[in-house]
Amino acid sequence: MLQMRRSRGAFSGFLLILLGLWGALIPFVGPYFHYAYTPDKAWTYNTGRLWLELLPGAAVFVGGVLLMVARGRHIALFGALLAAAAGAWFTLGTVLSPLWNHHVPMGGSPASASVYMRIMEQLGFFTALGVVIVFVAAAALGRISAVASGIQEIEEIPETTVPADTVPVETVRSEETQPGHTRLLPRRKTEDTTQTIG
Repeated sequence: MLQMRRSRGAFSGFLLILLGLWGALIPFVGPYFHYAYTPDKAWTYNTGRLWLELLPGAAVFVGGVLLMVARGRHIALFGALLAAAAGAWFTLGTVLSPLWNHHVPMGGSPASASVYMRIMEQLGFFTALGVVIVFVAAAALGRISAVASGIQEIEEIPETTVPADTVPVETVRSEETQPGHTRLLPRRKTEDTTQTIG
């Protein structure tokens, strides 16, 4: 009853794996492409990156793997919910982190000089990344929840023989199909229009 086709969550799971890898690795490899948050040095680890990028990225990755390999609805639902929660944390983590970090955001700040690149870094590291993850996970949740009873076995219906004394359907007329009232109109007399030529 809880089984489902693996293809229901495979594509969403693949996308979530890619998004989780991006979220977890971009703070470490982004400085190679001048796309970074402070500290803008490659492969630099700190507590902010652990809580705001590594752990949610790993959770999205695990959720995507569960969606790809799951044959049961409960495992696939757990994977989608895990990815959705991690995506929400990508979006909200930088907003909520000052509450326990002495009013200082834990994730650092965008390292680029131009305003456009600072916006792209904010979107690509946290805000837009989290929104896209939540959207993909929600789509997977919808597809999985739409399977009411999983894969059902097809039952064979035994062939029945028709008794010899049955009447064909076309010859039986029910009272419902017969007209209720029939009104006859008088016939018109046909006039003799033939003429004799004399």
